[in-house]
Amino acid sequence: MDIFLQQIINGLTLGSVYAIVALGYTMVYGIIQLINFAHGEVVMIGAMVAYSVIVALVGAGAPLPPLAIVLCGALAAIPVCMAVGFTLERVAYRPLRRAPRLAPLITAIGLSIILQHLAMIVWSRNPLPYPQVIQSVSYHVTGNPNGATITNVQIAIICMSVLLMAGLTTLVYRTKLGIAMRATAQNQQVAGLMGIDINKVIALTFVIAGGLGSVAGVMVGTYYGIAHYQMGFLLGLKAFSAAVLGGIGNLAGAMLGGLLLGIIEALGAGYVGDITDLCRFASWSDALAARCASGEHVVLFGSNYQDVFAFIVLIVVLVFRPSGLLGERVSDRA
Repeated sequence: MDIFLQQIINGLTLGSVYAIVALGYTMVYGIIQLINFAHGEVVMIGAMVAYSVIVALVGAGAPLPPLAIVLCGALAAIPVCMAVGFTLERVAYRPLRRAPRLAPLITAIGLSIILQHLAMIVWSRNPLPYPQVIQSVSYHVTGNPNGATITNVQIAIICMSVLLMAGLTTLVYRTKLGIAMRATAQNQQVAGLMGIDINKVIALTFVIAGGLGSVAGVMVGTYYGIAHYQMGFLLGLKAFSAAVLGGIGNLAGAMLGGLLLGIIEALGAGYVGDITDLCRFASWSDALAARCASGEHVVLFGSNYQDVFAFIVLIVVLVFRPSGLLGERVSDRA
């Protein structure tokens, strides 16, 4: 039971990050039906910018508490990622708004590669150790010293994600900008006739998505203690999968899909590896027998293959419910 509870905690932490990134995907898709595959690189840039600021503050011996140093890094990353999101929309996506759907998709993939290489030029190709300025403190969930634990960093990530989700939901459903976003998502032409500045609304959607991505990047860097110019690719792909799993274009679906994906990965990595030990089949292969004889624990699926479980579940859901868990079947727009 303690192992199960620990995996749930780990899954909620990871799923909270997926949910924040998935919200960026689903907002853009809900407005203009565009899959912004460069969003993962926006997350990466947020992590890198925050890394640079945190390293500079720590190196300068700034008399600030650890939490304030991380917040300074996040506050520096947010406007940078917002500017990147605005630039992507204005320069790359707006001219292709009425182009065939394949054109913006290819453009998004190209922008993803460009941003990766720009980050490699600025921050090098080597993994960067994220400064662990916040000391990790573990709390026993069940009171058992050997039982499940949750750290202060995990608590902060989960709480911050809940606040961001609540804030975004309030923005979309309780403000004039949110009304304009929903009107634009329903029908751009009619929204324009009602006096809504369509270009401004779409640009602000990219800006908000960039801000969410920057916070997610800081979360990932702080939690895993490492940043890399390619870190956004797989993270973005899995967050997009979470958005599709919950129902692309649906805010609640993105949140649900992210949390489910994180829990599925954690449980899969924690349990499936224990029942797929290939050493019991060592007699079938000399190479496998040699690896097992050397003491190596050979498994078909395990913690190193946690990505497999997420995409297996995604495929199953798409086969039986292509619109996602909370998505609705809609007809193509004329």
